[in-house]
Amino acid sequence: MGRTGEKIAAIGLGTWLIGGGSSPDYSMDMEAIEAIRYAIELGMTHIDTAEMYGGGHAEELVGEAIKSFKRDEIFIASKVWHTNLRYDDVLRACERSLRRIQTSYIDLYYIHWPSDVIPLSETMKAMERLYKDGKIRYIGLSNFSPTQIEEARSYLSTTDVVAIQAEYSLYNRKIEGDVIPYCFRNNLTVVAYSPLARGALLADLRKPMERRVKLLMELAEKYSKTPVQIALNWVIWHDQVIAIPKALQRQHLEENAGAAGWKLTKEDYDLISKTW
Repeated sequence: MGRTGEKIAAIGLGTWLIGGGSSPDYSMDMEAIEAIRYAIELGMTHIDTAEMYGGGHAEELVGEAIKSFKRDEIFIASKVWHTNLRYDDVLRACERSLRRIQTSYIDLYYIHWPSDVIPLSETMKAMERLYKDGKIRYIGLSNFSPTQIEEARSYLSTTDVVAIQAEYSLYNRKIEGDVIPYCFRNNLTVVAYSPLARGALLADLRKPMERRVKLLMELAEKYSKTPVQIALNWVIWHDQVIAIPKALQRQHLEENAGAAGWKLTKEDYDLISKTW
């Protein structure tokens, strides 16, 4: 991950809509806890959450799930919401997340979205304070442009940003024009959310005669993988890109985990890139 020397799972687990949307939903708590635990058992030890997921309930579920494992074997990422980016608000938001996750530190703490009204310098000062105090190990930025990333990094004196989270999939490749080149030049890890385009790929697989879908199916047969695994492996093909698909069902978790541990040839990677 970045220049840290830290090894992180190429495929992690996203938790958006686990435990509710913007407010808590307790109806599937046991299923969610079991899913997170199973993901970790499958090697998806990078768990991504946020204070706004389920109104904080997603963090609580993560906290319950990881009790079965040694803390240093799990890499937990969380995020501070854009309305909590004043200096003191960032510190308080982090403390709330720590309590909900029931941990003394968060491995990677992101600014979830940049603010239009709160100076980035103030927010980054608070993020560095959390780093110095050992409350967070690394700093990340989510949904930031290269210009905003560069500005944020300029306010840090004792550490640096290590990861940039952005939406990235075969269906949404906008960051290939700016964010990805910036991250590659500066040795920052790209964390792709919605790497399966929120179910769009699964819907398209029902159209097997479509040229680009047909290609995924042909490559799935070639590699003895599924089209979903081909699509995810394409996302994480570069060493500096990792993905955090969300899943609850064991079958989907197993399929996602199986997208790592092997690699498309450059020729096939380029073929997919050109076709999609």
